[in-house]
Amino acid sequence: MRPVVGHVVSVLVFLLAVTVVAELADAAGVFAAAATITARLGRGRVWLLWLWCVLLATSATIFLSIDTTAVLLTPVVLAMAARLGLPALPFAMTTVWLANTASLLLPVSNLTNLLSMWAFGRFGIGTHAYVALMWRPALAVVATTTAVLAVMFGRQLRGRYRLDGGLPAPPSDRTLFMLASTVCAVLVAVFASGVPVVYPTVGAAIVLVLAYAVRQPSALRPGLVPWRMVGLAAALLAAVGFARWLGLTELLSTALPAGTGSGALVGLGAAAAVSANLVDNLPSYFALAPVAGDHPLRLAAVLVGTNVAPVLTLWASMANLLWRQRCRRAGLTVSAADFAWRGAVLGPLAVAAGLASLVLVR
Repeated sequence: MRPVVGHVVSVLVFLLAVTVVAELADAAGVFAAAATITARLGRGRVWLLWLWCVLLATSATIFLSIDTTAVLLTPVVLAMAARLGLPALPFAMTTVWLANTASLLLPVSNLTNLLSMWAFGRFGIGTHAYVALMWRPALAVVATTTAVLAVMFGRQLRGRYRLDGGLPAPPSDRTLFMLASTVCAVLVAVFASGVPVVYPTVGAAIVLVLAYAVRQPSALRPGLVPWRMVGLAAALLAAVGFARWLGLTELLSTALPAGTGSGALVGLGAAAAVSANLVDNLPSYFALAPVAGDHPLRLAAVLVGTNVAPVLTLWASMANLLWRQRCRRAGLTVSAADFAWRGAVLGPLAVAAGLASLVLVR
């Protein structure tokens, strides 16, 4: 049990550090600059701008985590849409859906992935082997998400826009902007290299905190650290840990099919998808990971369910709740019912695409 607790603690420390890095990078204007570049690359065509936003959201999720996209990229993209006179909902749904569905490829993309690396380590699977296993479902799921978004919002994404007056002002502190941009670029390279992520991320957070302490100390507010989110994650994991102690693992092992056949992988992934939307993806993963047993394909099926499926209910991932909060601040309200019916279209298709890609390569 101690190794599991130690790994959970390291994952929560990473969450704290990467959130501080992302918040300070946002304050320095890094994400606003990315949105500015995206708007220019769109060349006045809404469809092209949206496709670049898809790429931006996917990249932010893969390299900087699900929460970075949902919490920090969402308001920037919504502000960009407002300045350009574009409908907000297609861009809002793009960020929250891709925050979830694009979070399979790297360990840092989602807390569930980081938790899984301890289990994968027992199979001799490091970061590169993890990517080799997960790139097919990751690609299938992102492609499915993009296709559903294109069909669902196609009419709203027609037409053109003008850049005149529609872009944010340049960063106020160029030194902080360059430092934060460099830190983010270095972290992306570190995350992709397979090096353990906790210490580099903590180091990056310390560098930025010190820089802000010198140049803009007013930006170092208590809200930079997501204590409530970490506390909720810890509480959920502790609750599932207690349930496992009471025999939850044995109960689930009896109810779910064994082996790595098509039916077993689909059943395991479907169970993860349903439980993630009923409760939350973190406790869902923590409950089902032991049931995956000693085969990486079974654990990969659990990840497809827990990472991709949380597009039906707002509580299925913490990123969804934080995204909704940011949308409200930007003047956009998405009801739970509206979120659910749209997610009911994407969720089954995306999970099926991810599981199918696992079944085909097993």
